[in-house]
Amino acid sequence: MKIKSLFHFTFWCCLALPMLTHAQTPTTAQDRDIKIDVNNVQGKLNTAFNLSIGAGRANEGLRADWQQQLAEIKKDAGFRYIRMHGLLTDDMGVYKIDAQGKEHYNFQYIDALYDYILSIGMKPFVELGFMPSALASGDKTIFWWRGNVTPPHSYEKWENLIKKLTEHWTNRYGAEEVSSWYFEVWNEPNLEGFWAGTQAEYFKLYAHSARAIKSVNPKYKVGGPATAGAAWIPEMIAYCTTNKVPLDFVSTHSYGVNQGFLDEYGNTGTVLSADELAVARDVLKNRDEITASALPNLELHYTEWSSSYTPADPTHDSYHQAAYILQKLKQVGSAAQSMSYWVFTDIFEEPGPRFEAFHGGFGLMNTQGIKKPAYFAYQFLNQLAPFELTNSDAQSFATTDKKGNVQLLLWDSTHTLPDGINNQQYYIKDLPPADKGKINIQLAGLKKGKYTLAISQVGYKQNDAFTAYIGMGSPAQLTKQQVAKLKATATGKPNQEKTISIAKDGNYELTLPLRENDVYLVTLNRIR
Repeated sequence: MKIKSLFHFTFWCCLALPMLTHAQTPTTAQDRDIKIDVNNVQGKLNTAFNLSIGAGRANEGLRADWQQQLAEIKKDAGFRYIRMHGLLTDDMGVYKIDAQGKEHYNFQYIDALYDYILSIGMKPFVELGFMPSALASGDKTIFWWRGNVTPPHSYEKWENLIKKLTEHWTNRYGAEEVSSWYFEVWNEPNLEGFWAGTQAEYFKLYAHSARAIKSVNPKYKVGGPATAGAAWIPEMIAYCTTNKVPLDFVSTHSYGVNQGFLDEYGNTGTVLSADELAVARDVLKNRDEITASALPNLELHYTEWSSSYTPADPTHDSYHQAAYILQKLKQVGSAAQSMSYWVFTDIFEEPGPRFEAFHGGFGLMNTQGIKKPAYFAYQFLNQLAPFELTNSDAQSFATTDKKGNVQLLLWDSTHTLPDGINNQQYYIKDLPPADKGKINIQLAGLKKGKYTLAISQVGYKQNDAFTAYIGMGSPAQLTKQQVAKLKATATGKPNQEKTISIAKDGNYELTLPLRENDVYLVTLNRIR
């Protein structure tokens, strides 16, 4: 006889919150079933989700609070590489020409930054940019910190700088270490704001950079074009194959809003795309372009992606973001070798230092280290086991390990933005979610014995520091006590833990309440 073990949250009634009226078709609550057989292993779990993470600029990485936050997120989310702008910008003190016209190279600030990154078990995803002013052909800059975006006045001197830097890293860290890095040339050269030259001039910059890197060690990995909007991939491949320029990977960016590519000051309202495949559609298109090219096996790295391209968009702070991240990563699947979320922290000064505790910043953590709902999407992903289980549900991951432990990460992804208003008007509010029915989980093939069942949740008022912040009246500045209180609301710890027994038949059933944009991590760990 089949034995069922049903576990329901005691706070079911507390989660049955009033439905929010949307301008779109009202959400209909409908139960959802997830059926998993622990013996049906699909293969190794694709971990492209945490290969890399973004950061604002290199000089910010010299700050103690930046480093403390990076160490914490490395521990929780397992990110392996980090990419940032401004490695060669003047505030890193890399390059100058003296009164006699002699070139000088100085890598002390880069050493301090990279030594730290390596010390916590991460690696640099090197972005080569922007232009040192002594090497620049013009004075056009971007951002508060004035990254120079003009081509070099001498491509030969640029090539020599990149060669000297690559040689320095090889001497300091060893060729084996540096051969595990990625070298990406520039950032978003298809946008006038980031590159004052033409496409042809970017390709010239790339060729000189690739030649410099490969001259030090042909095993080092170099790629580009790091474009906005999934652009220039076929052109990049065609240029490199025609001109016999090394290309080990291609990279580009995508954001889930409908218009524009650059808005560092948040002067225009953004609108979250209602396209079911926003972001993922770009990735899948690029993979098709690569497959059809002369280099069909190239790695594809999305070195920036998020719901919005501006660091003044409250989608980044909202509880909706956790489910959004998981949905996009599920849709992308294995089409990209990395999906580097932009960025890990609100210590991010493109428009200058921010005066507000929560301002729609890109970060998974705010400036004070308060963890946003998005943080836990990555923390929960990092808690999945190495082997993915066969699973027909489009909004979940199921995994297991060799010990018979099981993890199920599930979510609801619902677009709730009403027509006619933008993100900055909508996501700054307290937004109670609509009921989406129940999730009925049926597990089969479990080994007989006792297990620890743990359930963690992200959603409205669950690991949701931003809604708690709104409840405080959205103060621009936070007291020490307010920071501590908000941190306590967002720890990622399980809501429920209990011991359960699995009978000989190996079956277990669990029912959970579901609301719009809820995320659950359910783990069953065998007790030996």
